[in-house]
Amino acid sequence: MLEEKKMLPVAIGCDHGAYELKEQLRLHLEEKGIPYIDFGTFSPESVHYPIYADAVCKAIQRGECERGILLCSTGIGMSIAANKHRGIRAAVCSDTYSARFTRLHNDSNVLCLGALVVGRGLAFDIVDAFLSTEFEGGRHAVRVNMINELEKSWEKEPTDDAPACSREPS
Repeated sequence: MLEEKKMLPVAIGCDHGAYELKEQLRLHLEEKGIPYIDFGTFSPESVHYPIYADAVCKAIQRGECERGILLCSTGIGMSIAANKHRGIRAAVCSDTYSARFTRLHNDSNVLCLGALVVGRGLAFDIVDAFLSTEFEGGRHAVRVNMINELEKSWEKEPTDDAPACSREPS
C-alpha cells in the first residue's frame, strides 16, 4: 500500500494451525508501521477456520479494513471460505511473484498463507509484496468486473443461459 494515501488497517486472522505464524506476522506488521486488526484466533487451541475467514472478510466488506491476511496450515481452507464472500478476491500465495501479480492483475484483497507451506521469512516477504503492490487496472479491471458480475448470479437459480463470464464485456 502506498505511503501517501491514508492506510486502512489490514485485517488478519488464523486458525490454530497458523497461530504461531500469525503472532510473528503481527510483530512484522508493527515493525513496518502497518496498522492491523487481529480477528484471532488468540491461542493454539483447535478452532474452525471459517469463523476467522468470515470475520476478516466482513471487516473488508464494511470498509473497516482495506485488505486481509488469512493463515491456516495450507492457506487453502481459508481461501475457499473467504471467496464465499461478495467482493472478496482471496488468493493462496506461496511465493512473492504470485503475491505481486494477484494484486496487479486480480486486485486481490485477501492474501492466504499456509503456515506449513511457507516459513516465517518467506511469509514476511510475501506479505510485503502483497501489501506494497497496487492494482494495475486497464484490461485487468475489465476481467475483475466480469468476476463481480458472476457474484450477481449467486442468488439466482442455475439456468441453461450462458454464464456472464462467457460473453465479451460491452
